[in-house]
Amino acid sequence: MSIARNCKHAGMLMLTVALTACTYMPDTRQTRNVVLLIGDGMDAHQITIARNYLVGPTGRLALDDLPGRADVGVVTLDEQTPGVFRYVPDSANTATALATGTATSRGRVATAPRTDVDLPTIVELAAAAGYRTGVISTAEVTDATPASFVAHIAGRWCKTPRDMGRNPLCANDRVEAGGPGSIARQLAGSDLDLLLGGGREDFGEGDGSPRALAETAGFTVLTTAADLAAASPANRWLGLFTEGNFAPRMVGEDGRTAEQVGEGGAFPAPMTCVDNPGASGQPGMLEMTRSAVARLTQDPGRGFFLMVESALIDKASHVRNPCSSIAEVAQLDEALRFLVNFADGHGETLIIVTADHTQAAQLVPNTSLYQNLGDPVHTPGRIARIQMPDGTLMGVNYATNSYFVEEHTGAHVPLHTNRPELLAGFLTQSDVYGVMRRFLGL
Repeated sequence: MSIARNCKHAGMLMLTVALTACTYMPDTRQTRNVVLLIGDGMDAHQITIARNYLVGPTGRLALDDLPGRADVGVVTLDEQTPGVFRYVPDSANTATALATGTATSRGRVATAPRTDVDLPTIVELAAAAGYRTGVISTAEVTDATPASFVAHIAGRWCKTPRDMGRNPLCANDRVEAGGPGSIARQLAGSDLDLLLGGGREDFGEGDGSPRALAETAGFTVLTTAADLAAASPANRWLGLFTEGNFAPRMVGEDGRTAEQVGEGGAFPAPMTCVDNPGASGQPGMLEMTRSAVARLTQDPGRGFFLMVESALIDKASHVRNPCSSIAEVAQLDEALRFLVNFADGHGETLIIVTADHTQAAQLVPNTSLYQNLGDPVHTPGRIARIQMPDGTLMGVNYATNSYFVEEHTGAHVPLHTNRPELLAGFLTQSDVYGVMRRFLGL
């Protein structure tokens, strides 16, 4: 949706924000850039697990060398009852808070609970003010986090035209009802300069498909890493590099994930993390980020806003796959190292690394400290005993439920930044949005 639609339809609740977005133009003599890196589900456990595996407990990630630290509170509203909170979020409501500065309820994509009012996003405000804008994800680009920076819809499940017809939550957003249509359709009609990630199947083929609409709107569709390397900076890019989500770069050997403790308290055998052949051919997060920055800096004196999501930390945790989460933190850290070097040469660049929510993985002893005190003592969930590069074992536990997929948890999330004077102490996700907006002068 364009910012003009927000200004026209935002309503009284959003009048002040909408008017600001419609009337303010920043001083483009001063080029400013904001890069928001979101590690989906990347809490302190995920960072520590990855650090231990990648560089050892005394090693340092690029994340560790950023000078600014803060804790970020996550606020989730109840969909039905005003003033009532929920304490465990999803990616849609948390990404919406980061993208719009407004807390909402689970499942909502840049819309308010109950009223269904569209919430202008920082991407839309930045584009309207003359900034270049981009969104990158290792998930489907129609997934909750990237969608919340660009689209407006009542439910994160309203991703494709087919979803719109079969899901009653999508009813008010159907084109036939005067709505903006599916997430894929809204992305195709957005003002983004680039959108890179997975989800090719969500855009379809043929006349009237979101892919066709995107091409009509001026996007060049990229489907391979070679396409990305050869893409003209004069064009807008829609990168759809995989049918669904990206494949993780690393998995457990023989497809192993965390396992239940056996009969009599026998712990699972140690697991080795191995490279995933299924990830070959898709561009890495570093590759996409480097290309995006080159594309967004084509205009001298014109800054940019870029959101980069490392999505598979969360998706791997849902299926109890610690090796894939580790590999995804490594991807984020590689992209961050490049961005820090970029910022060193472009002084008015704000980098923020944070998470949308916490996840199920816990760093635990690889066997219980109490196992020899009589009755066998062990996790009631599932545990992976990961073979570390130094020959030791690291225990990663999952125990939010007994279902086939783990759930999010509700703790505050970490924040790291290269501008410690701007973010420190304890903030909410809506406060983080405010810092980015003020930095860009929106």
